[in-house]
Amino acid sequence: QVQLVESGGGLVQAGGSLRLSCAASGRTFSGYAVGWFRQTPGKEREFVAAISGGGGSRYYTDSVKGRFTISRDTAKNTVYLQMNSLKPEDTAVYYCAVPGTSRYTPRSVGEYDYWGQGTQVTVSS
Repeated sequence: QVQLVESGGGLVQAGGSLRLSCAASGRTFSGYAVGWFRQTPGKEREFVAAISGGGGSRYYTDSVKGRFTISRDTAKNTVYLQMNSLKPEDTAVYYCAVPGTSRYTPRSVGEYDYWGQGTQVTVSS
């Protein structure tokens, strides 16, 4: 069992930056992929970024490519999402998640079993 806690959200102006953190306790997520998802009212939770268990592969949804960077620090049992050049449409609650399998890096909500509580990101215009 892994417990995940997101932090780092807040209010930022368009063009600004935030770094989100996903800290794990209990079972380490070393060797497992970690994904970031976001959700706004009235919309389905959507994939944002994911990193493979070894950190060698990174995946991003098209709308954040070139602006967001996912990384992991195994020693700290933490995954980060660096968000630059933020846009109002990035406003959402951001969640980190860990899948049930360690064999590959999923990119769909349904393949992730463990979720944090979410952190609010608000980008003003």
